[in-house]
Amino acid sequence: MTNNLGAGTAVTVVMPTYNEAANLPRMAEAVLQLPLDGLHLKIVDDSSPDGTGRIADELAEKYNTKGRRRMSVLHRTEKDGLGRAYAAGMSLALDEGAEYVVQMDADGSHPVEAVPRMLGTALANGVGLVIGSRYVEGGSLDEDWGAHRVLLSRFANRYARTVLGTRIRDITAGFNLWSAQALRDIDLATLDSAGYSFQVELKYKAVRAGHSAVEIPIRFEERTEGVSKMTLKTQLESALVPIRLRMKKN
Repeated sequence: MTNNLGAGTAVTVVMPTYNEAANLPRMAEAVLQLPLDGLHLKIVDDSSPDGTGRIADELAEKYNTKGRRRMSVLHRTEKDGLGRAYAAGMSLALDEGAEYVVQMDADGSHPVEAVPRMLGTALANGVGLVIGSRYVEGGSLDEDWGAHRVLLSRFANRYARTVLGTRIRDITAGFNLWSAQALRDIDLATLDSAGYSFQVELKYKAVRAGHSAVEIPIRFEERTEGVSKMTLKTQLESALVPIRLRMKKN
């Protein structure tokens, strides 16, 4: 199935994985069934002990048929943070000619079907960043999220917005579509954040570089398989990064 939306536009979905063997096959299928001609899925696996990397290679062999390279795998030898995994995958996507890059988790929390809408929004508005947002009108969180997680997430967003002076309502969002130019202007090699705070740093630097951001509503689902990678260390890093960014600005 094809679609005229962004016909010929090279879009790479970058999906980091660590112990996502139970989720990856269905996620790969869902992404590669999207009605976008120029879509490519790039898995960035940090040597998952559960065999996710091997499964990714098998899926790539399955989907790369009839001369079309629809899926690729970047194997990294160490697990040194989500941010660095994303940066590695996004940099490689740019080198390979991607015009837009999508960040997406492998746990099923991000609605795959929203990707064409994100691309359409970017093309129609000429913006460098489209955010799949939980906190604009129409956005929502899975009811299985506990009250403490909802409060923590909302507080983290408000805290980062206040410290950085940005209007982005879901600045911690992990489901984003970037133009190649926005990512080049940011210079991924200069990013400091290793963990989840990468999301905040990347958006802040894009806006500082003059790129506009548009937020579209999504429903954020709770993962059904595997366990969350969020730790106390990453939460502490996320709290310190906005302060460091603001201090550099001043």
